[in-house]
Amino acid sequence: MFTLGDIARKGARLHGRREALVFASTRVTYRGLDERSNRLANALVAAGLARGETIGILAENTHKYMESYFAASKAGLVVTPLNFRLSDAELTHIINDAEVRLLLLGDRYEDVARRIHGGLKTVRSLVAFEGPAEGMLDYEQMLETASAVDPGADVDEDDLALLMYTGGTTGLPKGVMLSHRNLITGLLCLTQQYQFTARDATCMMLPLFHVSFWPAFCHLMVGGKVVVVRRPELGAILQAVQKERCTHLNAVPTLYNWLLEFEGLDDYDLSSLRLMTYAGSPIPARVLQSCMAKFGNIFAQGYGLTEAAPVVTALMPEDHILEGPGSARLKSVGREGLVVEVKIAGDDGRELPVGEVGEVAVRGPNITRGYWKNPELTVEKIRDGWLFTGDMGSVDEEGYLYLVDRKADMIITGGENVYPAETEAVLYRHPAVYECVVVSAPDEKWGERVQAVVVLKPGAIATEDELVAHCKESLAGYKCPKKVEFWDKIPKSTVGKILRREVKVRFWEGQDKVIG
Repeated sequence: MFTLGDIARKGARLHGRREALVFASTRVTYRGLDERSNRLANALVAAGLARGETIGILAENTHKYMESYFAASKAGLVVTPLNFRLSDAELTHIINDAEVRLLLLGDRYEDVARRIHGGLKTVRSLVAFEGPAEGMLDYEQMLETASAVDPGADVDEDDLALLMYTGGTTGLPKGVMLSHRNLITGLLCLTQQYQFTARDATCMMLPLFHVSFWPAFCHLMVGGKVVVVRRPELGAILQAVQKERCTHLNAVPTLYNWLLEFEGLDDYDLSSLRLMTYAGSPIPARVLQSCMAKFGNIFAQGYGLTEAAPVVTALMPEDHILEGPGSARLKSVGREGLVVEVKIAGDDGRELPVGEVGEVAVRGPNITRGYWKNPELTVEKIRDGWLFTGDMGSVDEEGYLYLVDRKADMIITGGENVYPAETEAVLYRHPAVYECVVVSAPDEKWGERVQAVVVLKPGAIATEDELVAHCKESLAGYKCPKKVEFWDKIPKSTVGKILRREVKVRFWEGQDKVIG
């Protein structure tokens, strides 16, 4: 039996004096990480949290985020990490749906909690990471007064560890239930896949509220170092890699594009990097070629999803062939991971032959047990042990997976999931909008962008800026259209259904890869 909390316990025993976490001027050893997470676990229990209850975290990256993950596990609690980009209404919905009892807050997010506190139905306590803050418990004071002895809660590997929310086709986020077994299995797979060791150090700059937290856990499993960067600012990333001699960097393609264009890039010593991974959206061929020319053939692509914790497939550095035989593999997302099976399924759920397009289905011990408070969706998405992802694709004779479209029309922009129905619902609330459709479109900066096509009501006037601003009143910024086109009419079927794919094709025509 192995749980998230055991990563900290084992780390203390095997790598006690080695540095585990680095954040700004703070440096925490493995022994220190174990002790601090013990103290927090005991403090959470003392605050009235009972086994199986949920805590929420609303914060930018900090070493305290990782401490909280481990502490919750040691106390037998569930963690709901919250996307700080969400609107007040979205955060309120998730916190209430997850039945969060205690909310941990990072610097700058105390005011958000105060704004929404009146609408929170289950939250009993607020804790400020960077306290003291009025009306809130102080994180460091909680640790100072709590016992450093492991609480010894009875936690099983099949217990719920994380309740992570992703976008929903109806517009409401859905809670993905991940057990300790799901997470540990996925992390072990990734650790083996990328051959991480105690000599490695990762620059953890993608948000720790996202399943892209995997490099931090993987490195801590093997005695490596995790250099936490508060937010993905290029100067801070480059300085961290240079100063801490990071060997690994995980980013979305958008960030790698920005990195190439960063003034002063050549002033930094990045020679320690041995692996640069990416996922979340297509990477333009030009960007990949430039990255490989700059850093060498050290790139690997991952395809995964929250429900798979997060591993499905990987395209390894040896598969990154730019020209000649084997170069076609760059249009794939690689082959299945050690612990997961992938099949291409027809409408009846049966496996299709090599080369035929169907829905990508995956199974393995890393796959979610289902969706929180949503048995109907669970039964719909998980059938006979297979998770049906909603992505459409095919496999070749060697098992490389090629994605061709998204069955559910989801957009991934800058690594964030956007469901068109949610954005469309807000656009329709604007008095000038007669019809609209939201699709993905290729974007050099974001990989994919949220593209809106709007038909205005007769005689009505609206501008692109006006409609984008209207969306921002109700939605997180990444869910709002990056561009709006005004059309006289939107293509429809004979029964009046909007032909979303026909709209999308107009933007993607001539592109090598539609999704990644």
